[in-house]
Amino acid sequence: MSSPTPLLLLDGELRVAGASLSFCETFGVDVATASGHHVFELGTGEWDVTQLRALLTAIAGGTAQIVAFEMELKRPDCETRCLIINARRLVYQDLGQPWLLVAVADVTDARASERAKNEIIDQLGVLLREVRHRVANSLQIVSAVLLQNARRTTSPETRDHLRDAHHRVMAVAQLERQLSESQTGDEGVELRAYLTNLCNSIAASLIGEEKAVTLVVTGGGLVTSRVSVSLGLIVTELVINALKHAFPNGGAGRIEIGYNSHGPNWTLSVRDDGIGLPNDPVTSRIGLGTGIVQALAKQLQATVETAPAVPGTVVRVEHVRVALVGENEDRNSSATLSEGPRSEPTHDEPGRSNANEHVARR
Repeated sequence: MSSPTPLLLLDGELRVAGASLSFCETFGVDVATASGHHVFELGTGEWDVTQLRALLTAIAGGTAQIVAFEMELKRPDCETRCLIINARRLVYQDLGQPWLLVAVADVTDARASERAKNEIIDQLGVLLREVRHRVANSLQIVSAVLLQNARRTTSPETRDHLRDAHHRVMAVAQLERQLSESQTGDEGVELRAYLTNLCNSIAASLIGEEKAVTLVVTGGGLVTSRVSVSLGLIVTELVINALKHAFPNGGAGRIEIGYNSHGPNWTLSVRDDGIGLPNDPVTSRIGLGTGIVQALAKQLQATVETAPAVPGTVVRVEHVRVALVGENEDRNSSATLSEGPRSEPTHDEPGRSNANEHVARR
């Protein structure tokens, strides 16, 4: 037989009836001496593999066929080769017995290249986590310096700006810390854990004993690291804004951060039970933080809506994409890596938490 692919033709008793020149050259077989012998007698018996024997016997009996069976061929004084075998039964009415056509592909070099590639990917993953660990440490140092300067300054306006800068840096530092500790690399960020850590940091520096405000994280999901940076910064701005304006008299309160997704669509909400929106639009909460939230939402192709709640205020950042007919709901969108919880966030009474909540209190 003349074929660039190594081929064997076997009779119903698994005896060699023919072999391609490429098979003979690749595996050191003399077709003249091999003809009429069982395939398992080729060479020094290296083809006599239990699983291969069982599969070929089943094919000869008409009960199976081999599709991409992978095996190792071990020959004396030769490198072990990795083979992919495909075989099928040929039945012709004018022949007295069935025949088996066996195609053999040597994928040893391809498998070696794949292993080498995987090793390089693993090494790069380790290096990336180390870089993120160092970046997180550096950002935490920067945020600590900002906070220290905020405490030293006598100007209230400068103090507020430095504290805001501190929290923005901490939002990115928390993400880098989580990514450095994650084993999934760039596959995604678990948003609930990230936002919980972020709220704990905000609570530690902004919520004092005289201001008994509870931060609660509900919902969650897996998002890309790029998206998680934007969502973390949005949450930071909205939570700080709520802490500054929703509880002016230092009373007790609750701020709930919720994230829910359904297919390509998702909603991030920050709700407080404070004094609500001011009646005078001139004194409404407009400033640098609002501009940052709007800009980040635009990058995510999302809209921002601020509305009164009962009691308090709720800000929703929503990404909506119309799904095509027949489109898989679980398909990743530009914003989410995979689908999060399908249920809408539950708004419990102020101060009440449930099993699905992560709470930060100071």
